[in-house]
Amino acid sequence: MKTESVSFSPADNRRLSSLCGALDENLRQIEVAMGVSISRRGEHFAVRGDPEKARLAVSALERFYLQTKGRDIDIEEIQLGLVELLSPGRSEGQAASPMLMTRKSNLHGRTPRQTEYLECIQKHDITFGIGPAGTGKTYLAVASAVDAIEREWVKRIILVRPAVEAGERLGFLPGDMTQKIDPYLRPLYDALYDLMGFDRVGRLFESGAIEVAPLAYMRGRTLNHSFIILDEAQNTTPEQMKMFLTRMGFGSRAVITGDVTQVDLAKGQRSGLVEAAAVLRKVPGIAFTHFQAEDVVRHPLVQLIVNAYQAYEK
Repeated sequence: MKTESVSFSPADNRRLSSLCGALDENLRQIEVAMGVSISRRGEHFAVRGDPEKARLAVSALERFYLQTKGRDIDIEEIQLGLVELLSPGRSEGQAASPMLMTRKSNLHGRTPRQTEYLECIQKHDITFGIGPAGTGKTYLAVASAVDAIEREWVKRIILVRPAVEAGERLGFLPGDMTQKIDPYLRPLYDALYDLMGFDRVGRLFESGAIEVAPLAYMRGRTLNHSFIILDEAQNTTPEQMKMFLTRMGFGSRAVITGDVTQVDLAKGQRSGLVEAAAVLRKVPGIAFTHFQAEDVVRHPLVQLIVNAYQAYEK
């Protein structure tokens, strides 16, 4: 164990309060993410822990303190900043992440694999994003779709998801087809609202520029000038995956996301995502990004949970 110290003089109580957060919540986020303990007396901070982690925590404090100049920072900025600091392989000379045209002006890849994923989506007609929960697979795919429609590269966004969750099927759910499929597409809706605003998303749904579709109803369609997102693709069968991939029309782009460790198909049923990763890995024009636990962009505990499960399952 080693103790590293840092001071922010002259003392500025407003900036120090913003850095620490309500009831020192921001400091607790750094402690959890870095595995250190932080004590504070006025503008003086002491960080105790593994030498490398303690130095990194000091760097985090210095970085976040700079961000408090002229404004307050919130817990989301703290958590996203910690993801960037803890991301292995990130260097100062690394290529900048593609900037996307959404209402989130600071949206960019937070880890090297997220940056690679965004670049793949822009350069390839079909991109697979495979990895654990919280790595930004779906959110960045939706952001790329929003960017494409805002730049008028495509005419519509089509959101697709297999209706397989914990053994339920559409026929058991109340309501018409839209009401049946809506619960499964809620993560996609949430991302759209965040990136475009509720009113604009509503208008695009009304005009048909955004469409939702159960995977089972895609057969026979040819989708031109569209940005198509297939979410939770680990719950497709091989036949469904092949059917979906052959819906591609002229001027279209598709992103397929999924986590092969969370398959809800019937026991013994092979996942279409697993098969596609094996069958298509060498096909030109198709890109794969395989996310890891260190790419998790959520509450710091999520990455620790993913790591714990991976260690337990080995």
